[in-house]
Amino acid sequence: MRKTLMKALLGAAVLALSAGSALAEKIVIGQFGNPTPMQVAKSEGKFEKATGWEIEWRTFASGADVIAAMASGDVKIAELGSSPLSIAASQGVDLQLFMLAQVIGTAESLIVRNDAGIAKLEDLKGKKIAVPLGSTAHFSLMGALAHAGIAEGDVTIVGMPPDQIAAAWEQKSIDAAFIWQPVQSQILKDGTLLVGANQTAEWGYPTFDGWVVNKEFVAENAGAVAAFAKTMDEANAAYLADPAAWTADSEPVKTIAAATGADVSQVPDILKGFAFIPLKDQLSPTWLGGVAEKMKTTSDFLVKAGRIDAAADDYSAFVNTDIATEATK
Repeated sequence: MRKTLMKALLGAAVLALSAGSALAEKIVIGQFGNPTPMQVAKSEGKFEKATGWEIEWRTFASGADVIAAMASGDVKIAELGSSPLSIAASQGVDLQLFMLAQVIGTAESLIVRNDAGIAKLEDLKGKKIAVPLGSTAHFSLMGALAHAGIAEGDVTIVGMPPDQIAAAWEQKSIDAAFIWQPVQSQILKDGTLLVGANQTAEWGYPTFDGWVVNKEFVAENAGAVAAFAKTMDEANAAYLADPAAWTADSEPVKTIAAATGADVSQVPDILKGFAFIPLKDQLSPTWLGGVAEKMKTTSDFLVKAGRIDAAADDYSAFVNTDIATEATK
């Protein structure tokens, strides 16, 4: 009798656990795998705890890949750069920006070979430059060329994913690359940083990485998405509270390095290459409050550059401020 009762209790427990697992919605979330504070929260399972989701984190190499995944409906939430965001919105992809991940500074930069004879932007004429096409780095590169008065026909732009850029650099088949970490650190061993995205931003071509969500999904899961945003904001706040404490031998930096494969000694400098904007400040006209206008400006530039066929008249439908408002209450 006692064994029978024990079996019944164990069976009930298993059924309860199975039911609980079934209730946890599995969500695929896309990320670039940047060495940023969110990697600490991700490693500690804080996003799952906050949202109640079973999360499959999927790493993408470029914004173009993210757009394709979002368009297919396979990925519900993803990290996406500002220029790919404008491309996706111009193409009518069903998504909304609900928060910034980070504003890009020297984390994306134009690196030139030390033996390529490039001391200034004008020296890029006749050179071969690699960049992931459709990325924020690509937008920054076009902005740098425009600022210097260099036509795209005066240089050879080669579209490559980051790993291929590293290989091409080793083979000396490219003269320069506008790229992010960790490839940036690899090629800086025999290269020089000529221009960073912080400089192209000052010239009128700002870039950032943001978090986007499927419109239908956010309409049905606004509370959980707000919890996701709040957790992301808390992760960034932990860094902003004392950036100097995030040294190579600190636990957060070790966690970031382990999660991303970045060299732990380089993570502190990589973090300095980004600006992390508190979520409450993102609601200002400078950021989410005015990002639709920035998307329009970016899209118009991409049309002139021949990267997209047409820009929309208004991009406000692709921005969601309700999530940030709820997350900061």
